[in-house]
Amino acid sequence: MSATKKALITGITGQDGSYLSELLLAKGYEVHGLVRRSSSFNTERLDHMFQDPHEVSRTLWLHHGDLTDGTGLVNLLREVQPDEVYNLGAQSHVRVSFDMPDYTADVTGAGTIRLLEAIRAADVETRFYQASSSEMFGSSPPPQNEDTVFHPRSPYGVAKLFGYWATVNYRESYGLFASNGILFNHESPRRGETFVTRKITRAVARIAAGLQTELFLGNVDAVRDWGYAAEYVEAMWRMLQHDTPGDWVIGTGTAGSVRDFAEVAFAHAGLDLDKHLRYDRRYNRPAEVDALVADASRAEAAFGWKASTHWEDLAKLMVDADRRILEDELAGRLVRIDR
Repeated sequence: MSATKKALITGITGQDGSYLSELLLAKGYEVHGLVRRSSSFNTERLDHMFQDPHEVSRTLWLHHGDLTDGTGLVNLLREVQPDEVYNLGAQSHVRVSFDMPDYTADVTGAGTIRLLEAIRAADVETRFYQASSSEMFGSSPPPQNEDTVFHPRSPYGVAKLFGYWATVNYRESYGLFASNGILFNHESPRRGETFVTRKITRAVARIAAGLQTELFLGNVDAVRDWGYAAEYVEAMWRMLQHDTPGDWVIGTGTAGSVRDFAEVAFAHAGLDLDKHLRYDRRYNRPAEVDALVADASRAEAAFGWKASTHWEDLAKLMVDADRRILEDELAGRLVRIDR
């Protein structure tokens, strides 16, 4: 291994990938990211970390590739020789997974085993992190911990469960240092705009600015344990620094309903939710997950991670960020989402 640690991140252009890149760069890593080829740029979350490709001391590298291309993964691993691999790439929208089950299974599920097999085929000595999900618990009652029975209620949850067990299997079969982070919902101003928390906070900003009047949501009674994504990437990194690989639940231990989150967000801007909230059944899932609440006590005991930001403060943080972003847009200023 080189003196400078190298990390390979799939899904580097996403919310978690961008925060993890910041964390690793700050720790002196050389960071390599897998980016799907597109005719348009999709690296907005990384723009503030951009480094000139001609820079000799460059520490952030982006490589075109895809979790559906096993051969490409083998070649990339041989080229980079990473000390750590973080598999954050996925089709990660739960509701969309019902509309695109085949694609979700291929990328989110089979993509994980392709990457694990690529590590084995490339004969790379590395540590592997799999981004597992609380959606794997599905209808199992809260609080959920590492011993809770899995019962996924969506193609996304099923695909993540495949990736979870593939990670365990490669750890047990080949001695790979492979860990699962079972992360509960984690949000930020970098969250995709179609995810419910960001949809809410963007609506607050636009309603406060007089640009829209209504917010359409589906099931507002679903209860979730929302944490701050910028803190959760620290847990990912700590898992790979731990002496032994394992599987850990990551969450705050506190939860609220979608309605609760929306009420706090609207109230933070001096708005009344009930004057603007409208129901649209199209946003409901064919099978709902009623409540997800983490018991992350084992992660705290194993490597000292504990959430600092809980959902009420997170809602306010995201509203403030979306109002600033909207102000920048209306003023014609360059919009940054590195907040």
